Amino acid sequence: MTSKIPGTKTEENLHSAFAGESMANRKYLYFAKVARQLGNEEIAKLFEETAHQETGHAFAHLELMYPPSDLTVEKLLEIAIEGELYETNQMYPAFEQTARDEGRLDAVEEFKEQGLESAEHAEVFLQAAKRFKALGLVERYHANKYQKALNDLKDLNELKQPA
Repeated sequence: MTSKIPGTKTEENLHSAFAGESMANRKYLYFAKVARQLGNEEIAKLFEETAHQETGHAFAHLELMYPPSDLTVEKLLEIAIEGELYETNQMYPAFEQTARDEGRLDAVEEFKEQGLESAEHAEVFLQAAKRFKALGLVERYHANKYQKALNDLKDLNELKQPA
């Protein structure tokens, strides 16, 4: 039997494993870029192939963390908005302050920029969620109109039937 219980050590481990696989993917893609710049296409391709495998591992962890059967488009957008707002309001400001305290002005600028981009991403997802909700309302309106037309047609056909 499987169960998804937030706050368990297994859930924490899944998040850590996902983070590790995701970082490996990005790191290997970066290494591939550098290897290619250094003129070694064979090693670049090796890093890219491995990065692709790391993505598969990360997706397997995500499926356990966010089972597809538990998800809707609305829920996906909610999770994305929550993550981007965390980055915008908590993570990057804290990272920026630490970098400033340690005199890493290059990192301060990076964290500022990423915080602003995370805010933009949150807004994009928020607007998509609003459109999605509006689209659902429009679809429901049309579905109700079609259902009424069908009911009216059925009523009309019943009236035409000989008694």
